[in-house]
Amino acid sequence: MRQSSQISKLTGLRAGFAALSIFALFSVSGLANAADAAPMAAPAAEAKAPAVPGKPKTDAAAGETLYSAGDSTRGVVACITCHGPKGQSAVGTWPKLAAQHAAYTAKQLKNFKDGSRANPIMMGMAATLTEQDMNNIATFLSKQAPSQGVAQNKDTIELGQSIYRGGIASKGVPACAACHSPNGAGIPAQYPRLGGQWAEYSNAQLLAFREGTRKNSPQMAIVAARLSDQEMKAVADYMAGLR
Repeated sequence: MRQSSQISKLTGLRAGFAALSIFALFSVSGLANAADAAPMAAPAAEAKAPAVPGKPKTDAAAGETLYSAGDSTRGVVACITCHGPKGQSAVGTWPKLAAQHAAYTAKQLKNFKDGSRANPIMMGMAATLTEQDMNNIATFLSKQAPSQGVAQNKDTIELGQSIYRGGIASKGVPACAACHSPNGAGIPAQYPRLGGQWAEYSNAQLLAFREGTRKNSPQMAIVAARLSDQEMKAVADYMAGLR
């Protein structure tokens, strides 16, 4: 009887141990499943996150209307008077704007309006424009055919080409092509198109950067400060013929 009692107790202990083992196994398994399930919940949470707003929409047609006719109800003057049909100005006093990168044109208009780029005429023109107007006009201009031009001074074309393509190492002047591209097309949203621009206008801007009257591009102020009058004229004339 004593032996049977001992066997019975041993069997009970084994059964209890087995039950505890099974309970522990299911507990660990449950934790593992919970851990595995956690990453699965992440995408659902991410899916509910608000979408990041995209770039503001622009309206090239509205930009063309403002460019060509202005808006008398708001005092907006037509740009075409000075900059010509489709951004092709007739004289070097006013820059050609056709095919210029939209982000660059919009930035210049904003700079005229906030005063960080000084020009009495353009500051007055930009004062009546909203940011949406600026973006619309810039978009319209960016869709026009690039301006064509020709270098005029045969005596300085080699100097201009040398500066544009290779810079002036002795003066620490970098090659213009590095930022404005070999054909003068520039790099969208960063560096403007210069190919085909009036040499007179490009030279005037280099002088303005050097003299500090144009201050909305610190890097160009540094470059222009290292150029002589002859070098400015030579590279401006060379850029006029790029396409």
